[in-house]
Amino acid sequence: MELRLTQDGTLTLFHPGYGEAYHPRQGALLQARRLYLEKTLTHLHPAPRVLEVGFGLGVNFRVALESALQRGVRLFYLAVEKEPLPREVLAQISLPLPRAEAVFADLLRAWPIPSFQGPWGELRVLFLDVREAVLPSRWATAVYLDPFSPKANPEAWGLPVLLKLRKSFKRGGRLATYSAQGAFRRALREAGFAVHRVPGVGKREWTVGIAVGAPPG
Repeated sequence: MELRLTQDGTLTLFHPGYGEAYHPRQGALLQARRLYLEKTLTHLHPAPRVLEVGFGLGVNFRVALESALQRGVRLFYLAVEKEPLPREVLAQISLPLPRAEAVFADLLRAWPIPSFQGPWGELRVLFLDVREAVLPSRWATAVYLDPFSPKANPEAWGLPVLLKLRKSFKRGGRLATYSAQGAFRRALREAGFAVHRVPGVGKREWTVGIAVGAPPG
């Protein structure tokens, strides 16, 4: 795997197996803040519970944690990651987030670990394919859908996974993702989300799905 510098000065990693980087060239930190943290309103929630598909380099987790620590609220974070990276790789991806980086350094000393807790809250990681994961019902205030793209990793974007994610939501929770693929958006709608297009970075569009009503089925 190859480290790459993104335009906001943060590093990402290119995965040769998927033929894609973990983050866009515009910036790992930028996407984590503007898309996942802000579009799900996690930066405003008094008791955030985040479910992430694709823990990757831990950037989204650290951004959510920094926000929670700044606001004095506890963060509960559940991630699903079928290909956890070695701790020596994760240790190379440092971010300008002093509070979160201190917690992350402690996490790395025990990595890979399925549960990590502290006064700040809890991180749980399920080291398996999201299709096989048993997720809590009516738990999440936000879902960060951040696997490799529908082209490279189509199974993570299909209707069965989206239905599973929908059932994990509290009413009114928000799903955010960088993908604007038409087939994915149709499946998201079929899974019981109100689907919204939102401006991304540059000419890109992002997608936000809001959990409305009861889950299908």
